[in-house]
Amino acid sequence: MRALSLFSGGLDSILSVKLIVDQGIEVIALHFDTGFGGTKVNQKHEYLRRVTDRLGVQLEILDIKEQFVSDVLFEPKYGYGKNFNPCIDCHANMFRWALRLLDRYDAKFVISGEVVGQRPMSQRVVALKQVEELSGGKDLILRPLSAKLLPPTLPEREGWVDREKLLGIEGRGRAVQLELARKWGITEYETPAGGCLLTDPHFGKKMKDIAKYDRKIFDVADIPLLKTGRHFRLPDGAKLILGRNEKENNFLMKAVNPKFIKMSPMDILGPDALLLKTASDSDKQLAAKIIITYSKQPDPSREYTVKAGDEEIKIKPFADKSETDKFKI
Repeated sequence: MRALSLFSGGLDSILSVKLIVDQGIEVIALHFDTGFGGTKVNQKHEYLRRVTDRLGVQLEILDIKEQFVSDVLFEPKYGYGKNFNPCIDCHANMFRWALRLLDRYDAKFVISGEVVGQRPMSQRVVALKQVEELSGGKDLILRPLSAKLLPPTLPEREGWVDREKLLGIEGRGRAVQLELARKWGITEYETPAGGCLLTDPHFGKKMKDIAKYDRKIFDVADIPLLKTGRHFRLPDGAKLILGRNEKENNFLMKAVNPKFIKMSPMDILGPDALLLKTASDSDKQLAAKIIITYSKQPDPSREYTVKAGDEEIKIKPFADKSETDKFKI
């Protein structure tokens, strides 16, 4: 008997796998990369491999960024949470992927670490049912941590899984999970707050801005840029991204994204930047002005030169940096 697990790497997903493995069922852990994880990709993948090795299960990392952006991100059937997080549709989308992979891995059902009542949007009982209906896998989705609070699924009714060995955890508290981790010697796991950037208020503002201005041109190559620098929306609609330190400056200058031109101050130490290629002349001038304003101790009385693609723009900074606040995202 084999099951597929939606595997985030958080404690709940670890415990759910442990409960099923301990019943003698082989588990393959599926980690879906939407591009919006809060941890650096290499670090995340190394962590996932360590954790699944300790659990004794196979790990499969699936890149679904393009499909997530095109099918889920901007038009979720069940809307967003407090920020730009389409949690119900996102979970359903991952279940759809897992259900389609059952035959490939010769598996019978899918599990997840969801806990009834833990998340206000996506883990209410009603939301869990919505996820099941949207994914099309109602009777093949088992949630081991809260199974005793939910109707028996096919794996339980058929005796593939012993329902009595599953749990009935409910609510936002984590005392039961932490006690199980202690009991089973699980010491490495991610904190609940370390997950999806779409639940972060500041990142959510950037995504709402993208949805308003750049939705038609947004693609997966833009996701890393959203995680970097200061972001501005200029009056004629152009997007400006400023590096905040040397590391971010280097990242922006090495970025390969044909939608943007690269900008740098030439005669003063300051931030490198990316500006949307379709920027109007007035937005380009303003971008240069902002770049100089954020440079190191600019003199408001003199002009500085900013290289913008193949152009050079001479401009004075704002007298006060706060004058740029109205353009910040």
